[in-house]
Amino acid sequence: MRFMPIRSKPRILAQKTHRLTKKKLRWLIVLSTIPLFGFVTAFGIAPNKTLYQDIPIEEVVRDLYLPDVFLELEADSNQPFWQQETIRRGDTASAILDRLNINPQDKVEFMRAARDSRAMRQLVPGKAIQAQTTASGELLTLRYFFGKEELFLMEKTDNGFKLSEQTIELESQIQMKSGVVNSSLFGATDKAGIPGNVAGQMIEILASEVDFHRDLRKGDRFTVVYENLMNNDGEYTKTGKVLAIEFVNKGKMHQAIYFQSSSGDFGYYTPKGESLRKAFLKAPLEFSRISSGFTNARFHPVLKEWRAHRGVDYAAPTGTPVKATANGTVSFAGNQRGYGKLIIVKHSGPYETAYGHLSRFASGLKNGARVKQGDVIGYVGMTGMATGPHLHYELRVDGVQRDPSKVILPTASPIAKKDMPTFVSETESLIARLEIMRNIHLASLN
Repeated sequence: MRFMPIRSKPRILAQKTHRLTKKKLRWLIVLSTIPLFGFVTAFGIAPNKTLYQDIPIEEVVRDLYLPDVFLELEADSNQPFWQQETIRRGDTASAILDRLNINPQDKVEFMRAARDSRAMRQLVPGKAIQAQTTASGELLTLRYFFGKEELFLMEKTDNGFKLSEQTIELESQIQMKSGVVNSSLFGATDKAGIPGNVAGQMIEILASEVDFHRDLRKGDRFTVVYENLMNNDGEYTKTGKVLAIEFVNKGKMHQAIYFQSSSGDFGYYTPKGESLRKAFLKAPLEFSRISSGFTNARFHPVLKEWRAHRGVDYAAPTGTPVKATANGTVSFAGNQRGYGKLIIVKHSGPYETAYGHLSRFASGLKNGARVKQGDVIGYVGMTGMATGPHLHYELRVDGVQRDPSKVILPTASPIAKKDMPTFVSETESLIARLEIMRNIHLASLN
């Protein structure tokens, strides 16, 4: 259902009017044009203030004559019009109907019809309620966009008021934002006005290309193209999916373009059609810092001796969600010596991953459970031999721990040949947007 936008309240219908002769109308039009053009001239040229010092100021009040059409509208008090009220803090439906000048009978019937309405219990200050009424106070239609994607609609019928609360179809508006990393990625996205949900998507999309834990550098720059979802009234409701990203990390450019194939599969690809989805994520945490890397010689903080560290430690607060880095099956979930609470996931081929020192496991997780890449399987803790909260992560190949940053892992399939023409056609405008934003950024540096 689509609605025409509201222009203004036709309060003018209630004013007293007089007939306007053709002679008066002609003089009114001629005279009214004089200050208009004078205003435009004054706006274009800033005059010397002394020119106006001796000009006397006189307040002139004249009757406003309205055309005959307003007389006709005034005579018909049942002529419907739209008006709008903004919800105030502490407002009730009854108070809003009073401000809309709804007659007592319609107000009572409305309140009876809306007594079980969720929307009338979710009156959000600042949001608008729109009503179609007549000058006599008859309520014909009232609508209110509440929640994120829902519409409250009350309509008068021959049998009284009819209420409906329905999910609405959101319209997409494309947004483009750019930024430069000075201290942290989230600091840069905040400064660029990029919503947190979009920043999280950026990290997830490029997780297999950029290690945001140890590869991020000051001066790295990025551009993101994403959706803003609007309701039928043109109000912003939420952010949608990221459509394209360009991230320059340590001088290397990474691009990701969203595409859905003819078979319904969707994902992010390079401009050449190569999939960005790797079999393994680069890290099991969304954002953190590495406190200990993979090494053959590290002084153990608990045992107080030098020994190999066959994994990567990510420092993070207790309770931080831990994600499975690839699809697989849980082969172990329990306590194991120095690891404390440990999860081991068996993946396809020779690969296994291990997640140690957890505070707890995800609800329902047990041996034999299937997990998908990105699923939360546990939470950061400091069980076992740990001096502080962190995650100990291992990548094992044929049972041997390997440095995750040095193992070449398989990728997902590229765009199928039959889908390439469609891919090129549909992503051309997105790539062009990235180029525009890049050129604007480079121009600002000169």
